[in-house]
Amino acid sequence: MTRVNIVLHEPEIPSNTGNIGRTCAAAGARLHLIEPLGFHLNEKTLRRAGMDYWDKLDVTRYVDYEEFLQLNPGAKLYFATTKARRLYTEVSYEKDCYIMFGKESAGIPEEILVRHPDSCIRIPMLEETRSLNLSNSVAIILYEALRQHGFENLEKKGQLHHLRWS
Repeated sequence: MTRVNIVLHEPEIPSNTGNIGRTCAAAGARLHLIEPLGFHLNEKTLRRAGMDYWDKLDVTRYVDYEEFLQLNPGAKLYFATTKARRLYTEVSYEKDCYIMFGKESAGIPEEILVRHPDSCIRIPMLEETRSLNLSNSVAIILYEALRQHGFENLEKKGQLHHLRWS
């Protein structure tokens, strides 16, 4: 079964994390939060963005990056960064891989990135654009990883609420 792991390294904006939580819940992905967080998990904006999906979410918190590594030994990690040489579409994602995203103001610390140059990935964009919104970046890369595995265990048929497709 495909079970992608999304890792947020020190996220700062509760609405982004709420949106990401909702996306993870809908996609069957696990969410890992590495502290410090720029908000409390009970904040209204986090709950509003995640709506009623937060209780369906498999989420784990870590005190720091070292604890994350310690509790997930052997994890196949990818690091989403605007500084990477490889595009996110040039990777063959393992079914249980971990895709890390950094905080909104600074991304993943370069001290982490330089240790993993071949696992760094980026989304192409215009040169004058600094970055995409964090929750959009997570959705783009997460769904590419799921697409590569045929959207295993996800509903693939759209249904209308009141009418039927012809």
